[in-house]
Amino acid sequence: MPFELNEKIRNLVPYDPIAGEYPVRLDANESFLPVGEEERAVLLACAERVDLRRYPDPAAGALCAAAAAYYDVPQAQLTAWNGLDEAILLLSSAFLGKGNTLLCYALDFSMYAFNARLSGAACVKLPKRADFSIDADAAIAALEAHRPAMFLFSNPCNPTSIVLPREDVRRIVRAAQNTGAFVALDEAYMDFSDQSLLGEAAQYDNLAVLRTCSKAPGLAGLRLGFSVANPAVTQALHAVKSPYNVGVLTQAVGEAILRQPERLHAGVAAIRQSAVALSAGLDVLERRYPERLHVAGDAANFVFVAMPEATAAFEYLKARGVIVRRFGETALRITAGAAEENAALLAGLGAYLGENGFEA
Repeated sequence: MPFELNEKIRNLVPYDPIAGEYPVRLDANESFLPVGEEERAVLLACAERVDLRRYPDPAAGALCAAAAAYYDVPQAQLTAWNGLDEAILLLSSAFLGKGNTLLCYALDFSMYAFNARLSGAACVKLPKRADFSIDADAAIAALEAHRPAMFLFSNPCNPTSIVLPREDVRRIVRAAQNTGAFVALDEAYMDFSDQSLLGEAAQYDNLAVLRTCSKAPGLAGLRLGFSVANPAVTQALHAVKSPYNVGVLTQAVGEAILRQPERLHAGVAAIRQSAVALSAGLDVLERRYPERLHVAGDAANFVFVAMPEATAAFEYLKARGVIVRRFGETALRITAGAAEENAALLAGLGAYLGENGFEA
């Protein structure tokens, strides 16, 4: 009898980012800021001083000390991860299994549900309002109805770029506490907003707040993320992660970058300025074509646009060398880019709407 893959993985489809070379890439929420000479010097200095023969510090002590200072939280609340992907996978593995349920949203980061399936857990996907925002009261009712083992969602949301007010998040975490659910709060894009629960994580025994260096610091290729939780949860997470999960070079570069808060804050300001400019340009198109385009959210380093002809618009932009991320048939997620990249996107989208005879 031939071997067969188990049912859990037999029909899985790999994550499929857009491949190929395009002049303007606004699809992956990466930083558009260039690596300057000072940053290159930091990278080279780190590469020269690390000893690649040795395993990395399993606790990533120096790195976590730098992160604690940057995020203004005690080091005892921090765990370093090989990107937030590892954190999400390990949290799913630790809190979910056969017979458990993950609560998440139908419109959120797709890997949440994917990891739940790998863990053997059921997944309940909550709908959002018509304007793509989260209804906190509906979330609380779902916690009571489904009694999940874990509730995992992003804030600001990827892909909608809508931020849930801090007080609503607190209400959800407290309700989850009452129903026995652990909350993993993915704040990968909170550098660009102001509703974080990072400084309050230790007040809850059922919460881990997740942060990444892929977005605001512009270190997507380094694969570095953090979780912040009370010391008891943090100790448990240290136990479930692999011993040497963050490499020596990643630890060294991450520490060096996080020790430069002024540079990081300036980068965040520049990226937000770009996102605001992009959103303003899209608002102009929305006013011109109110039936064809609607800016739904712009609280992060990307803008979410509801558009009935999203697929056709995506292909039109692609043919012009501009890549964005399409969500279903009716929405585009557009990363804020350099001024010339935003201009190319706006020109392309405007040309598509104009050439297809839509009424202005």
